[in-house]
Amino acid sequence: MLDETAQGVFTIAVTPFLPDGALDWDSIDRMVDFYIEKGATGLTILGMMGEAGKLTAEESIAVVKRVTARSTVPIVVGVSAPGFAAMKTLSDAAMDLGAAGVMVAPPASLKTDDQILNYYRNAAEALGDAPFVLQDFPLVTNVVIPTKVILQIVQDCPTCVMLKHEDWPGLEKISALRTASDAGARRISILCGNGGLFLLEEMLRGADGAMTGFAYPEMMAQVISAYRSGNLDHARDIFDAYMPMVRYEAQPGLGLAIRKYTLAQRGVIAHDTLRKPGGGLSPTTKAEVDALAVRQAARRDVLGIA
Repeated sequence: MLDETAQGVFTIAVTPFLPDGALDWDSIDRMVDFYIEKGATGLTILGMMGEAGKLTAEESIAVVKRVTARSTVPIVVGVSAPGFAAMKTLSDAAMDLGAAGVMVAPPASLKTDDQILNYYRNAAEALGDAPFVLQDFPLVTNVVIPTKVILQIVQDCPTCVMLKHEDWPGLEKISALRTASDAGARRISILCGNGGLFLLEEMLRGADGAMTGFAYPEMMAQVISAYRSGNLDHARDIFDAYMPMVRYEAQPGLGLAIRKYTLAQRGVIAHDTLRKPGGGLSPTTKAEVDALAVRQAARRDVLGIA
């Protein structure tokens, strides 16, 4: 079961599709193996990057079943939904299939601190014993969750064991949360998103790792390993080698398509298909990604990075 001690890299997984939009089961298997081989200590599926909103309820459960059966690391399942009935149904099914926990993002309808608090109290009640991740991603959800509200949710909801920190800028929020836990507030795991853009700074502020979908998960695992060994210069060298691709992936509206294209180029998934509505990349964009990949490989070779 997921708990407050979770750390490392929980890679946000894509959902592979065939060109006709059907689920690509062979690529799902290959993808799970790839993420774990590249250093993932956990996987998160059916999140925003997993195109969860484009799957039927039956498909969602089938994906959970396939991934949990294949994986040797903990699985977190995104169960965000407009209503608690659908959330509970998917959460119960996921936990029964062996998931370690679930993730809940706030709906855009939440406008006040009290609304946010009440929502997560009700969500925790609906989820029962399932440990959950609070997803804080205001750039997409349009819901700003202040530090004091996160701390209140953590106090009121014992099953909230992790924050997926994706506020931007958000480094001060991490510092404030860790200061509060040092002063006696319950300490939960903080894993960070934003494509890894601020990974080392987030670790220095007290984060426990990453939960994001950068198409080179080995970068995140290697940066965290170097950080934990006290070799900050090496951690910075590793990050710098990948930084142009991290930056390029961060384009709003294109990030998922770029990640899927990269994973297809790496042989992880067979096709870079986004289920409709959703398009692919232009030939010019693909050429830019390819050029970045070549230069990235050259920088890794110079630094002796695997």
